[in-house]
Order: sequence, then C-alpha cells, then structure tokens
Amino acid sequence: MRPEFVPLVLSAVVLAACSGDNPQIGSPASTAPTETTEFSAPAMDISPGEPMPAARCAANQAAGTIVYLSGNGYAASASIVDVLLAEERGYYDDMCLDVEIRPSFTSDNYSLVLVNDAQFASAGSFSELVDFAAENIPDYVVLAVEGRTGIDALITKQGVVDDLDDLRGATIGVKGVLTPSVRAMLSAAGLVEGEDFDVLELDGQSAAVHLQLPEVVGFTGYKNDEPFQLEEADLDYDMVDPSDEGIPGSFGVLYTNRQFSEQHPTVVQDFMRATLKGLADAIASPLAAARLAVRMSETGDPEQVLHLPTERYRWQVEAELVEAGATARLPLGVPDHGLLQRELEVYAAAGLFDGVEPVTDTLIEQSLVRDLYTAAGELIWPGA
Repeated sequence: MRPEFVPLVLSAVVLAACSGDNPQIGSPASTAPTETTEFSAPAMDISPGEPMPAARCAANQAAGTIVYLSGNGYAASASIVDVLLAEERGYYDDMCLDVEIRPSFTSDNYSLVLVNDAQFASAGSFSELVDFAAENIPDYVVLAVEGRTGIDALITKQGVVDDLDDLRGATIGVKGVLTPSVRAMLSAAGLVEGEDFDVLELDGQSAAVHLQLPEVVGFTGYKNDEPFQLEEADLDYDMVDPSDEGIPGSFGVLYTNRQFSEQHPTVVQDFMRATLKGLADAIASPLAAARLAVRMSETGDPEQVLHLPTERYRWQVEAELVEAGATARLPLGVPDHGLLQRELEVYAAAGLFDGVEPVTDTLIEQSLVRDLYTAAGELIWPGA
C-alpha cells in the first residue's frame, strides 16, 4: 500500500455502507462533512491469495456507483477493452466496486472527469491528455499508460518514400492536422509544414480512397486501423513508423481527478487492479476481447456497431505493442516517467503545447499502479 494512504481515513459514509446504504458519487451524502473513523493499514491491505479485507470492501462500496468513460466507443483498444473484460468477468465485483461503463470519446472526457461527473476515463495518449488538461494539470491524475509507443504513422504509396527527405515538396493527406508522432518525426528531420511539404485535408474515412489520390504521397493514420483497410482492399503500401525514427509516444491512458483519488484511494487502486487483470486477460485472449467489444457495440447505436475482423486486427496490433513495452521493472500499465517526459520534450520541440514543454510533476502517480504488483511483477489479487 502506498505510504500516503496510511492512515486511511474512512468517513461515516463508509460505515453507512455496512448497513447497505450506498450513496452515489456526487450526492450530498457522499460529500457532506462527517465525523471520521481511522482504520489501520493492515486491516485494509490486500495480500495475494487472502480474502478481500472487509474494511476495504466497505470503503469501496461506500463510493457508490463510479463512472468510466471510454475513449472511442466500445473499440477493442487499450484502456477500453481491458475495462470491458474486467466488468464482464466480474473483477470489479470482486473488488466490491459498482462500475458503470459509458461509451464516449477522449475529447469529451476531460471536462467530465474534471468536475467529477465521471471518475475514470480513457485518453488517446499522454500528450493528448496534457494538451487538453492545460492549466488544470494539477487536477488530474494519470494512473496507467498501457502503450509505450506512438500508435500513429505515415502511410505512403509503395516505393515512393525511401527516406524522410523524399517528402520534400510532397503533399501529405491529413484528417484535420498531422498526428503528433508524425509531426514530431518530420520536425526532427528538419521538415517544416508549408515550407518543405504541404498537407491536404482528406474527406471520409476510406484509407483505400486516400492512398490512391494522385495529389498525395500518402496520409497520416494509425497502425491499428488503416493498414487493415488497405490489406482488405488488396492495396500495397509502405508505413513510416515514427518509433523507428526514435520518436517517443504513448496510447491507452487511464486517468482520474485528484479530488476523487484523494477521497477514495482504495477505489482508485482497486479499479486499476481489476482493470489490469482485464488487460492481462485481453492480451492472453485477443479474439475473446475483440468479440466482447463487438458484442458491447451491439447494445448501442446501430450505426456504431463494430465489425469483428476490424476489431480483431485493432486489438491484435495494440496487444502486441502493449505486451512488448512491459518490463519486469515496469509491468503492464505502469507509467514510465522518463519516457513520458521525453515524449513531451520531443513534441514541444515540434511545436505542440505552443512550443513550451509542460510541467507535469504532479500528474503521474506511478507508485499507485506499481504497488499493485509484487516485486516479481505479479498482480496482487485476493483469494476466496
């Protein structure tokens, strides 16, 4: 258990949980000042194979329903499919947590988490979160970074780009703007948009159409998406991967707000504990994970129903990247401080964050997730 969680102060709300009264997050019952009762750390610790401590279970139940917002609907992606699997397999129930999963999109999540209308959410990348957080950085807490490399890439016509210098004078297709890793890669190579190359706004989502446009050399896309579309269309292509050029990146980020983290430390720990167990399962059984994502999508908007081949490809790509990035020192999900700071440094040099590297000293809680693992890298999970 993290030192700052000791002693854990449990309000009268927790005691109410023992009588079956579970107030909802944000309700007057869960926010009003109350008398407190202290529990010692040993009474709250989870030991491998030992039953879930009753006091800890009560603390988690007292939080009421906690809301998780996905970052891209029900897509089989990191920081989404692991949550879906954890819920389906009862891991949150094992942690005495009542989790409500809501499909959402990363850009919509930041304001909702900030005001505690949702307690956990998925972000596309660490840089994206930092960019959206801006002056509110102290109010967010990054819990897990599952992908330790960028997920975007430059996809080009086959045989056209052998070296980044071949992009001088070329036009690159974009959906809005250059993706962060690609922008950083081009900047590091001394290529300036509007001077050394141009961009063209693309319409629609068809990678096959985009690749065949005569005016572009290629387009920015994602390793887990457009390559599958092109392979399905039987089109040859090349992919310039920023990570091969030494450009750092991230994907599959889970975060909360600081107020909730400080008020409900065991909830935050155990939500992540269950989610990481779901992540390990998703990596071990990628097809089952993709099928679950599709099945969940069928419960919502008919126009948003996912297709199994696409989601299977998406998660297979991401799962391999997530697993490859894990180490004994930093197991699945544990944020890598040095790598994330390097990401901000490189992206700021490329013009992101108005060219100024953000100060994020308070943003990352590495020990919170690291302490969920044993020294041998095994996730600490209670027994019956």
